[in-house]
Amino acid sequence: MTEHILIVGGGQAGMQIAVSLREDGFEGSVTIVGEEHHGPYQRPPLSKAYLAGEADEESLELRLPQFYVDNKIVVIPSEKVVSLSWGAEHGVAVTDTGRELPFHKLALTTGADPKRLTCDGADLDGVLYMRGLDDANELKARWADINDIVVIGGGFIGLEVAAVARKYNKNVTVVHSRDRLMSRAVGPVVSDFFLEAHTKRGAKVLLEKRLTKLHGENGTVTGVELQDGNVIPADAVMVGIGVAPRGELADQLGLERAENGAIVVDSHARTSDPRVVACGDVAYLPHPLGGEGMVMLESVQNAVDQAKLAAKSLLGGEEEYRAVPWFWSDQADLKLQMAGLLQGYDQQVVRGNLDEDKFSVLYYKNGRIIAVDAVNDVLDYMAVRRALTAGQNIPADLAADSAVALKTIVTD
Repeated sequence: MTEHILIVGGGQAGMQIAVSLREDGFEGSVTIVGEEHHGPYQRPPLSKAYLAGEADEESLELRLPQFYVDNKIVVIPSEKVVSLSWGAEHGVAVTDTGRELPFHKLALTTGADPKRLTCDGADLDGVLYMRGLDDANELKARWADINDIVVIGGGFIGLEVAAVARKYNKNVTVVHSRDRLMSRAVGPVVSDFFLEAHTKRGAKVLLEKRLTKLHGENGTVTGVELQDGNVIPADAVMVGIGVAPRGELADQLGLERAENGAIVVDSHARTSDPRVVACGDVAYLPHPLGGEGMVMLESVQNAVDQAKLAAKSLLGGEEEYRAVPWFWSDQADLKLQMAGLLQGYDQQVVRGNLDEDKFSVLYYKNGRIIAVDAVNDVLDYMAVRRALTAGQNIPADLAADSAVALKTIVTD
């Protein structure tokens, strides 16, 4: 009997599981079902190169259509799985069209949805989000009619969109509720640098500010009102206030979920039911470098690396997920590259020159390097990433000399 593996979610993680299953020798049936009208594509460029007009839809495709044909991978777009259940011999997924898809093993790569505004005016036309290709296309289609754009949220997505908007000479205001930019991902030195960088490039950045409602005329947004009563003019409002994992389907199978809604997995990407794996933005996983606690990693690196491991787990493998998390963000002419996880650091070393827009910040815990934030400094970034991957260290006292190349001082 042919074994069926069903992958629910057509993003980077889902596509990688399918590819890895074939690379690992699986000869059974592989089906990817996803809600979007498009086949699997890259999401990170949407708020960067694609929005800036430096990439087109074809360049976003993860694989050409013929690849799926050649590898006998069935891709079903534009259908949402609404029901999952186990029978005596196999499971069945039912989509919103009534299609029934049998499976013997299951991968949940459903990703996450952008958190949405709930204030008055949140449903006005011109209130936009940035998660999928359709979102990016909607914003691009409005560029010509936008003079004033307000970005809600000072994380990666918001700041990337703000940078592109400034490239097109839009009046940009970033409203951020926290006391520093990108505070969940980078250290204070980097936050302060990007605050000054965006300000120098013409954006207005408001920290520790919250909106109370959105103003509109004839159903279209015209302004953002803050708690202090100030109203910022807006032809468009781009919201980037985080994401919510799409783990609801797990409940139908009795799988364990975290408080944030993500699906809990072990170091093999297996859920509380070993027949089911989950990976990508929807997964809540053990620290991939052996640190304390569980984490949710929203990155291409995690989606790909964890998916490769998930495929092996579906085929009976016992490998553990041990990968160095890495991330990047392009904001104007600034490339921010990050490796490792800095939470819990007790020492930092700043190298390079912030005034020249080229520097790095190394983070340490108990004398061991645990992460790096690098701005336009690929050499420092790669040196730390390689050291972390190899389980090596870069002594802080030696790293403090910016004239010394990090790769020359790596130790065990």
